[in-house]
Amino acid sequence: MTPTSFTAGKGLGFILRRLIVPGGAILLLVILKNILSFSGSALPYLDTAVFFFAVVLAIRLIDAVLIAWYEGRRKPYPLPDVLRGMILAALYLVLFFVVLDKLRVDIKPLLTGSAILTAVLGLAFQGVLSNILSGMSLHFTHSFSRGDWVGIGKHEGVVVDTNWRETRLLDRSTNIVVLPNNAVASETITNFSKPDVATALTLTFKIGYDAPVVDVVRALLDAAQECPQVMSAPKPQAYITSYDEFGVSYLLKFWVKDFAQKNSIIGEVGRLAWYKMRRDRIDIALSLGDRIREVVRTVRQVPAGGPAPEAEAGEKEKTYADLRHSAFLRPSQGEQAGRLIVSDEDLRTLADLVRRSVYTKGEIVFRQGERGTSCYVVAKGRIRGEIATEEGGKRYVSEFVVEPEGIFGEMSLFTGMPRTATGIVAEEAELLEIKAEDFAVLIERNPVLAEAIAEIVSVRNEENKDLLRKIKDLSEKDIADGTNKKTILEYLKRFVHGLKK
Repeated sequence: MTPTSFTAGKGLGFILRRLIVPGGAILLLVILKNILSFSGSALPYLDTAVFFFAVVLAIRLIDAVLIAWYEGRRKPYPLPDVLRGMILAALYLVLFFVVLDKLRVDIKPLLTGSAILTAVLGLAFQGVLSNILSGMSLHFTHSFSRGDWVGIGKHEGVVVDTNWRETRLLDRSTNIVVLPNNAVASETITNFSKPDVATALTLTFKIGYDAPVVDVVRALLDAAQECPQVMSAPKPQAYITSYDEFGVSYLLKFWVKDFAQKNSIIGEVGRLAWYKMRRDRIDIALSLGDRIREVVRTVRQVPAGGPAPEAEAGEKEKTYADLRHSAFLRPSQGEQAGRLIVSDEDLRTLADLVRRSVYTKGEIVFRQGERGTSCYVVAKGRIRGEIATEEGGKRYVSEFVVEPEGIFGEMSLFTGMPRTATGIVAEEAELLEIKAEDFAVLIERNPVLAEAIAEIVSVRNEENKDLLRKIKDLSEKDIADGTNKKTILEYLKRFVHGLKK
């Protein structure tokens, strides 16, 4: 239940305002008693009135002091509005009967009548009383508070208000759902904001039996870890839950802090997982209808998957064109700046080997500090690079953008150095991945190429040595090897023999 709500800044002024009416009444009665002459029969009534307002003053003083005390310490008032109001009403009612007794009024008929009236009202307001008692129960059990995300029966939303009769939720459709307190108390309540704001979300996948379990689990975990709204601790979990005739069921579990973004976060993680599995050729399990259509295509000898020979040839030609227009194997400075240092024939050979993959926005291609033996050419989209450096005990992050025809990650391919930056997909992109084994074919066909690359890379790294030293993921040996032409040349030549550093 929501504690009694008060405006900020309550203190002495708030207390005085609560005492104005009874204090003013007492002052007026005392003045009248001293100025005017009253008959003996009127004095008891005047004294009783003073007594009445004095007790009201005491009650309101205690109430105001308690409220101001909790407000000043920024603590919630321990009583809900409805219970506080009922206590005050009961005290005033007792005071009313005490005043009548002091005035020698026979209160027995009133008590009898009030008992009957109470019974009648109790029957008439049975539902109202049920809501009040349920609301009090919810408050004292601390089931939820204003601002908590809760699930009550079939309803889910954030608690925006709760009072003596009802609880109000703002659901995901931005509608106010009004629930009577007795209905709330009778439903199962799930509080997503307690015991803390971290809440686990789950996403299920049905994958075909052909997909290796380790690849599926890795793709699911990577998808969760790359979503910015997913917490890094506790770590996401992925595991098999069941097998059936349609495939293997996987469950991805991850934790978030902002439960209000539940649907968008699940959608983001699912989107990232789809692209990763698509790229790794992990197929979502087919439904019965899809299986029937697959069989029909097979019987009709219509290619069910994979590109036709013409399409495959067109894809290779497209890859060759993207490589030819890219910055790959084009020195950025020197006599050959901007010129392609391999023949078209060698480039076509490489185009037959590299793999084109589609990445979605937000995916991390690789992280700074990871070991890698490949580089990427941006055929479409944009990549945002982040370089984290340390200087004077402080951490700095600089950014750069790789546009279409640009290349990134080449230092790891050419030198074996750890990644010097983190590559993040800024918008949906098509990337050409050039692996060490693919590049080895090119070097084997053109041995002079290794020496040219060693010269270009060593000069470039020598110029950037100060920046490289600020990257804590690089050791002095990494930097020394990356700036030494001979070491780079030996590393490239080992490609041909199938060796990896």
